[in-house]
Amino acid sequence: MSVPASFRRVIEEGDPDWSPGSQPTFVLIYGLPGKPHLQGYTVKGVAELEAMVDRMPRFSKKRRAMEHILSTKSSDAQVDDNGRIILSAKLREIAGLNGEAVFAGANKNFEVWSPEAYAEHEAMLMETIDDLGGADALENIFEELEEDGGGL
Repeated sequence: MSVPASFRRVIEEGDPDWSPGSQPTFVLIYGLPGKPHLQGYTVKGVAELEAMVDRMPRFSKKRRAMEHILSTKSSDAQVDDNGRIILSAKLREIAGLNGEAVFAGANKNFEVWSPEAYAEHEAMLMETIDDLGGADALENIFEELEEDGGGL
């Protein structure tokens, strides 16, 4: 599967061991209940997640769940010289990929969806945006953040 050039640059920048001419590594998280897609994180991004998990109470259910996800529901991947990645049959099945894929940016990570699942996901998000004020949704959310002291 071909990785869009803009995503490749982010993956390269997020791999501390990457150098020009080598293949950058990133991490795919998969198989989360109700999430029929793959979540891609840079090596640095996963290190940030692991640091967050390390700050959680040692034997808490949330920490154990996050450790499980990061340890057993993730897979390293590399972008080859042609800008492509090879997904195992298991990962293709989890994401419902049968030839085409949608790459979607998601702030500090990216997602890989089947076109059908992404269309459903986007429709749900558009309903949420409509509930938050439609065309004014971003403005409304940022105003709430500022009022709560979250700022930008």
